[in-house]
Amino acid sequence: QVQLVESGGGLVQTGGSLRLSCAASISIRSINAMGWYRQAPGKQRELVASITSSGSTNYAGSVKGRFTISRDNAENTVYLQMSSLKPEDTGVYYCNVAKWPPRRDYWGQGTQVTVSS
Repeated sequence: QVQLVESGGGLVQTGGSLRLSCAASISIRSINAMGWYRQAPGKQRELVASITSSGSTNYAGSVKGRFTISRDNAENTVYLQMSSLKPEDTGVYYCNVAKWPPRRDYWGQGTQVTVSS
C-alpha cells in the first residue's frame, strides 16, 4: 500500500505561483510514474503533468511552459511548481503514483487550488 500526502494548495491571484508537494510513504526511486491530476467543479479529472522514473516529463497543453513537475528521490516527494496561474487552473489537485506490472494506481486525498481573477 502506498500513502500519499499532498500539501501546498491555497488561494492565489491570477498570475501568482504555488508549489504543490506530494510525499510518498515508500521509496519513489523505482516507481514507474508519478503525476498530478486536477478536477474542476463539474468536470472530469484530467492529467496535468507526469514524470517517470527516468525523469521524462509530460504536460497537458494548457499548462505547458507554466508548470514544472519534479521529483526528489531522497525525500520521496514529487513537486508541481505552478506559475502564471489562471482562474481556469482552479480545482482539486491530486497526486498519483502508478506502478506496473500489473498496473496499480494510488491517489492522494487532494489539495484545493483556487485562482481568483
